[in-house]
Amino acid sequence: MTQQHGSDARTALVVVAHHRTDSLTAHTARRAAARLEAAGYRVDLLDLHAEGFDPRMNAADQPDWGDREKAYSDETHAHMRRILDADVVVAVFPVYWQHVPAILKGWIDRVWNYGFAYGRSKPRLAGKRMLWLALAGATSDDPVVEGMRTLLETNLNEGIADYCGFSRSTVGLLTDVEERPQSFDAEGTLLVGEAVAGAEREAQYADLDRRAGEIVERFAAEDLVTA
Repeated sequence: MTQQHGSDARTALVVVAHHRTDSLTAHTARRAAARLEAAGYRVDLLDLHAEGFDPRMNAADQPDWGDREKAYSDETHAHMRRILDADVVVAVFPVYWQHVPAILKGWIDRVWNYGFAYGRSKPRLAGKRMLWLALAGATSDDPVVEGMRTLLETNLNEGIADYCGFSRSTVGLLTDVEERPQSFDAEGTLLVGEAVAGAEREAQYADLDRRAGEIVERFAAEDLVTA
């Protein structure tokens, strides 16, 4: 969905990578979109699952290293256009195995393709800004979080966004999203906490909304200052 503002408004492409529309990820994406709209952006909300995007690589979208002008599939070109039309891209996703879900990785593989996102002296995505909003089940005090953050920042900021010419890329890692917290102690024993419910769960949701909102609003403020 695209909300119209003034003709000079900047556009944010908000990409949702979760199979359920009632998920915490989808909720966080909708809240992020609302905050961006409040900051003056037009918002294009791309729900990869709801729109039926196929993350599997195919012959039509396989890179041709000898032809950077290759015409890819109609579906891929439609997604390329949505990226080109955006000033900022915000991807909202759950962390799977210290990385993005398969559907988001497949979207990058097929759409951020050779000749479009990389493979040129001046990348077509040069100057755009990227926010990766990642939801993780790990608790904030779990030692795994530091390594998770480092891996995400290296893979997403350096390995993808910087390589494709984005002027700025930021990872916002949101921990403590599970209703039943799990972590490992120093001896490697899995610790499973009691399920959070009722008012405590509502407070947990509110805190997540607050933290996500701060990340999105800070990102938007930095973008608008330097635009």
